[in-house]
Amino acid sequence: MTGDQLRGDRTAPPTNSAYLDYNATAPVRPEAASAVLDTLRVPGNASSPHAAGQRASALVQLGRSQLAELLRCSPNELVITSGATEANNLALRVAAPDGGQLVVSATEHPAVLEAARQIATDQGCDLTIIGVDRDGQLRLDELHAALNSPLPTVVSIMAANNETGVLNDIQEMAELTRAAGGIFHTDATQLVGRLPLDLSTVTIDMLSLSAHKFGGPQGVGALFLRRGLPVAHRPLVRGGGQERGWRAGTLNVAGIAGMGAAAAAAQAQLDIERERTAQLRDRLEALVLAALPDTQINGRSVPRLPGVSSMTFPGAPADAVLSGLPEVAASDGSACSSGALAPSHVLLAMGRTAEEAESTVRFSLGHATTKAEIDFAAEQVVSVVRRVKEAMWVS
Repeated sequence: MTGDQLRGDRTAPPTNSAYLDYNATAPVRPEAASAVLDTLRVPGNASSPHAAGQRASALVQLGRSQLAELLRCSPNELVITSGATEANNLALRVAAPDGGQLVVSATEHPAVLEAARQIATDQGCDLTIIGVDRDGQLRLDELHAALNSPLPTVVSIMAANNETGVLNDIQEMAELTRAAGGIFHTDATQLVGRLPLDLSTVTIDMLSLSAHKFGGPQGVGALFLRRGLPVAHRPLVRGGGQERGWRAGTLNVAGIAGMGAAAAAAQAQLDIERERTAQLRDRLEALVLAALPDTQINGRSVPRLPGVSSMTFPGAPADAVLSGLPEVAASDGSACSSGALAPSHVLLAMGRTAEEAESTVRFSLGHATTKAEIDFAAEQVVSVVRRVKEAMWVS
């Protein structure tokens, strides 16, 4: 396939398939594909002083600046990483005080939960896990109690849940943390490029993101590290001193260029895409609920990402539903923990039973989703869920 074909005009997919797994990875935006392909033709290491190296360095700086413009921060406050998992690990590692307290929520992505558990062990920290209510929102009373600890504290609360789309009021939590003298980090992987974010006005200290969630290439992301933040210099990767010593290694010029182009495209279409995606999500839910009224929409009564719907189909195991939907790309949870036999820790934390959690499917929409895809997906989901329930009842 040629480069021109790869970056061809965005067209609606055929109506016999639907890609509704944007929370796992979004389709690469044409602007990002073009930037990657163009950059791959430019030789040079961005750290080299010769002309080729300087051209590569200029492409890196452009991509970094485009991402900074989306986030409303300084380009120098961004540490380029391989993605949000690395950024989360780096954030907690450098911020967690030896012998202090780490505070996370029960519904965090494993990239935060598992990192927090390991860092608490390695650095002798107390680990406090805050619960959520049935809608998936953080229990603020538990956060207040944790912030009353005399220990130096780092709080890490996700901006938007990857399974349910439920939003946290990270500005309020960041302000509470700062007032208590702590440091606040957020995993904003699912929010960046989908909802407005202005780091020049909010009191977030650190933020993690991945390019592939908003239409950039896989394998590149960033950590926002606010200038002057009192953290330890504990890089995960040591070597050549790139990224001001925070992350060594030859810079991924093509990936950074693609991330920047995707950030610029997302910023230009943010309001339009947010409204359109919310309408399509609401249409999907309305069509399914009309045919399957016992379906439960998790987090529906609280603010959610515009393109995420977590549906529980009582009596229809998610694995059976998904196996009957080969042309509908959806998920029974986080793609990063696929293959796990345990029910979703997010849904269990929200008070769902194991059976309910195992009967839940996540649909996530985005910038290229079409009405035809939604109508096709709804028709297929209704048909398959009905067949699965009948089979379960007979058995």
